[in-house]
Amino acid sequence: MVDELPEQAKRGRGAVGNPAGRYERFGTVRTDDGWVPDPEDDKAARQLPTRVHTETSRTVISRHQSPDMPDMPSVNPYRGCEHGCVYCYARPTHGYYGLSSGQDFETELFYKPDAPELLRRELALPSYRMVPLTLSGNTDCYQPIERQLHITRRLIQLLGDCRHPFTIITKSALVLRDLDLLQPLAAQNLVRVFISITTLDADLARLLEPRAATPPKRLEAVKVLADAGIPVGVMTAPIIPGLTDHEIEALVAAAAEHGARWCYYTLVRLPHEVKELFAGWLDTHRPERAKHVLNLIRQTRGGQLYDASFGQRHTGTGPIAELIAQRHTKACQRHGLNQQRFAFARDLFRPPRGDDRQLGLF
Repeated sequence: MVDELPEQAKRGRGAVGNPAGRYERFGTVRTDDGWVPDPEDDKAARQLPTRVHTETSRTVISRHQSPDMPDMPSVNPYRGCEHGCVYCYARPTHGYYGLSSGQDFETELFYKPDAPELLRRELALPSYRMVPLTLSGNTDCYQPIERQLHITRRLIQLLGDCRHPFTIITKSALVLRDLDLLQPLAAQNLVRVFISITTLDADLARLLEPRAATPPKRLEAVKVLADAGIPVGVMTAPIIPGLTDHEIEALVAAAAEHGARWCYYTLVRLPHEVKELFAGWLDTHRPERAKHVLNLIRQTRGGQLYDASFGQRHTGTGPIAELIAQRHTKACQRHGLNQQRFAFARDLFRPPRGDDRQLGLF
């Protein structure tokens, strides 16, 4: 019997470990083989490079059957996310690739180079039913590799050409790069942007979501978008009981001060392997409050760390979840948020031309 070594945090990565995916038959454990590591080798082992792979798809619009979410299909140009948010509910999707939802999710990234072309093809179908789309919804459409790949920008250009309404959700200030595309669309009520802000504590953010924009950068992005006339809101998401819930009022106030019109929240969601990943993160970075945080989460999830039931997976149940909801609602009322109803312009959509090789009938 060998002694298992604890996982080591890697520089710039959120997940502490890299457990085998839930569909894998075998896993690995770290053990002490008796050799003393070379200091340089040990340093290299603490750093993980990012590797980018192409992904082929037949379609690019993802639709859901969830009754507790609005009918807004999403377009996700990337799988995996270098932001490394340890609590990310999308992590288990890497299991379908035979990869880990841990550090693999942050370092083994996939992109769809033909996403704009696939979207153009779907929008051109005679059977296409126009409803507002969401850019992101699974992983961030403005994660760092977007700086080089420009897939999200090309998607926005296509949606703008078609006058198709859409929402952007991101943790990145890179969205400001595309102001030239967003401003004219905002003037026609075709776009709105939500910036997700989990905490105002820069040190905590660096550990929770290591490669996302810092909280001040995200707030500045909110201000710039608002000043440019782009409808912008803030997602205080996720709220983590015992770790970030004390910031609810401060987050809402900061959102209002920087020009946000709306502010919504979700309670932390820990499906599948994310439960163990988050518990490992707490043991490493916040050991003094690990048990307390997990116990509070259980009190919002019927005694478990996660409950996927429709109608409550986003907000939880029980006294603690109700208190979070009341505090958030009252803070938004105090700052005049969520008072304006936003309505997309739905009558401007014009389908793109389909296959240029085929002539139109008229």
